[in-house]
Amino acid sequence: MGNEHEAPGTRTRNRLIKSRRSTLDLLNVMPVSKLAELSGLSKSYISHVRHGRRPPSQKLLDAIAGHGKTRKPEKDYLSLFIQSRQAMGVSPKTTRFYQERLSKFIAQVDCQRASRQQVERYLNSIPPNQYGLGNRHASYRAIKAFYHWLSTEYELENPTKSMTAPMLGRPILPSLSRSEVELLIEKSKNTRDKAVIVLFTESGLRLSELANIKARDIDWNKRTVRVMGKGRKEAYAPFGPLTEQYLREWLASFQPNDCNIWGLNEWGIASMLRYLSAATGLPCNPHTFRRTFACLLRKAGVDTMTIKDLGRWESLEMVQRYTRSVTFEDSLKFYKAPLS
Repeated sequence: MGNEHEAPGTRTRNRLIKSRRSTLDLLNVMPVSKLAELSGLSKSYISHVRHGRRPPSQKLLDAIAGHGKTRKPEKDYLSLFIQSRQAMGVSPKTTRFYQERLSKFIAQVDCQRASRQQVERYLNSIPPNQYGLGNRHASYRAIKAFYHWLSTEYELENPTKSMTAPMLGRPILPSLSRSEVELLIEKSKNTRDKAVIVLFTESGLRLSELANIKARDIDWNKRTVRVMGKGRKEAYAPFGPLTEQYLREWLASFQPNDCNIWGLNEWGIASMLRYLSAATGLPCNPHTFRRTFACLLRKAGVDTMTIKDLGRWESLEMVQRYTRSVTFEDSLKFYKAPLS
């Protein structure tokens, strides 16, 4: 009853006091790392505030108050989207890509009510990576796929429908020369590691493809290996005499039974590559070898359409992006004057 007779100014003050108490409660409950992320302030400062050594700044209070007002989505659309991708047979790596990119987006933007301007502001807030705007473009692709699914499955508005993709730079991505690959083979600890390096280079295999090869997948007569590529698509990759030499030597001493032919999983192969990178100072990861595969073929005069088919790329654009280090002088060696 007493509240009914309170003056308007008193009611306003009481609401402000209640709001401030709620904000201070969140200050004491929320993790320091989360508070630092919301406010942009340092963890040490927030720890001092929490322990009463410093007063909370208005910036910190505003960030906490704004978080408290954020509406949670009525449905966990992210989990439903991830399940839909898994049902389509996407790889665990692609699943992690969507999970990482979209969870960051949904934490900052109300995905059900976002406008095009809000999505663009979010994308513009993403810092570029070492290769330019690829980091921003990756999030754009994930968000666009997410909203296409939302608009199809739940008839929600798609703010990315007419949105222009962030501009990508044209970086020259690292690849290896023949002599650098030979150095990696020389520095490899054993026949198995040499076989991995040579097969990566001669076949352009992805890490997951190479790591899951079984003895029955190898066709020695055609010098091809059967792999399960992106999207769970069965495909074939070629290899040359040097790969055959190291593979036969390795398999003569290792009996894989029904396991992969290496006795290593993806993590083990990646660890071996990191060791070689440290030992030689060369970039040494699966995608470096995939680019090297494309560049060495291009320098040997193989056309981009053939490289696309051999490397199981879906578009010429990726081959052109991977072979940007091939120079005019490299191509000039194969020039034939049309009228001579």
